[in-house]
This record gives sequence, structure tokens and C-alpha cells, in this order.
Amino acid sequence: MIDPGKLKTRLQVQAPVETDDGQGGVTRSYTTLTTAWAQVTPIAARGGGADLQADAEGATVKYRILLRSNFVLTLQHRLVDGARIFRIAAIRDADDRRFIAVDAELRVE
Repeated sequence: MIDPGKLKTRLQVQAPVETDDGQGGVTRSYTTLTTAWAQVTPIAARGGGADLQADAEGATVKYRILLRSNFVLTLQHRLVDGARIFRIAAIRDADDRRFIAVDAELRVE
């Protein structure tokens, strides 16, 4: 059973909006669909060594995020907490479908 009192972080649920760029491509921006209380727990960090991507400094931190399942969420959505933008990697039902568990990644520079 998930304790609703542990949902302490207010996240914006954002969906992508693509607009024609006039040159055959698209420009992607995001719009906020709703806000939701969530439990955000860091589970792993990765960076440096063989994980370097194009000599970029920083790391990727993985999080488990629990939310009430009263809206539809897909891998194209993202979750935002102020300046932190979480990319959704996986979504699954938790606790008899009343909650959803999201595996997310946050890039830390």
C-alpha cells in the first residue's frame, strides 16, 4: 500500500507540441497538461568514464516517480519540477492501478 502522505513533490505533466518549421521539419515545444503530487526517489546515477557522450560533462540520474493514475501518461510526456526536467523511460501500474510508477532520467550538468 502506498502512503499518499509521501507524495510531496508537485510536478507539471507536460506533453509535446510539434509545429511546422517551414523547411520540412518540426519544432518541438511542451505545454503543461496538469500538475500532480508525486513521490520522487533517486535510484541510480551514471557519469564519467566510458559513459561520456561527446565529451559532455555531467551525469544522468535515474529516479522512480510515483503518481496517482488519474490521467494518461506516455513516454512522449515529460515531468517538470522547477528547473528539473525528467525524461520518462518506463511506465507501469502500481498498487492495484491506483498509482503509476515511472522510471525517469534527469540530466545533471
